[in-house]
Amino acid sequence: MIEVRPRAAAGWPAAIESADAADAHAGVETRQAAGGELDEMLARFEATWGEGRGPDRSMLQALAHAGGTLLVAVDPRPASGTGVLGAALGFLGWEGGLHLHSHMNAVDPVARGRGIGLALKLRQRAICLEHGIDEIRWTYDPLIRRNARMNLVRLGAEVIAYHPDFYGRLDDAITGTDRSDRFEVRWRLDSVRTRRALAMRPQPTWSARGGLALDPDFERLRADAPADAARLRERSHDAFAALAADGLRPELDSAGDYVFTNDDPDREAE
Repeated sequence: MIEVRPRAAAGWPAAIESADAADAHAGVETRQAAGGELDEMLARFEATWGEGRGPDRSMLQALAHAGGTLLVAVDPRPASGTGVLGAALGFLGWEGGLHLHSHMNAVDPVARGRGIGLALKLRQRAICLEHGIDEIRWTYDPLIRRNARMNLVRLGAEVIAYHPDFYGRLDDAITGTDRSDRFEVRWRLDSVRTRRALAMRPQPTWSARGGLALDPDFERLRADAPADAARLRERSHDAFAALAADGLRPELDSAGDYVFTNDDPDREAE
């Protein structure tokens, strides 16, 4: 049987170098999960979102067999005994154009702060470009500032939609009873914007037509002052719901707050 593979995108070799460099910085090896690591992947997801809040093992097995991007971050040293330190799961979709939907990305709490989440994303990027896929999308809670900064500034993704209560009531270890409002982002893998972000060049000063101030730690606010968190959630709903109608998208300013703009997302800093 002859295997027909799509042509790799032009940016693939550089993407491999970026992913390898991120691995070296984080002290891990990111790669496709081996069959014997699926249970550890599942454990990593459940440790993050709660028992029963991720896919079951049979689903992981099916995705792995089909060639889905089931990635792990492991210690590259032989017999380190640390197991799977991070895991990411993605699958192909074609709504609005062929892309990878990156659904889950989890890192062991004891290994956070090393750049493992970034390394997993960059490995996803490299694998997609190798297979001729030039776009990854995912969702995130728009009120969690550190995620907004990672997605919009460090990676160079851009918000393409606001989905109120996207997953319904989750009751998981992260969201609890809060509404599952989400921004959907598009990561154009070899765009000017992405290359600027990955090279850590300054982003533009965006022209602002409105905005929303974020709490520095919304997760802590939600736990310690749920009424205040609920009020911010309501204010954000009103602000974000008007974005599409006005032809605007959110970006982060230098203070880490949202500004709403219609600037070219690929423009460089002046």
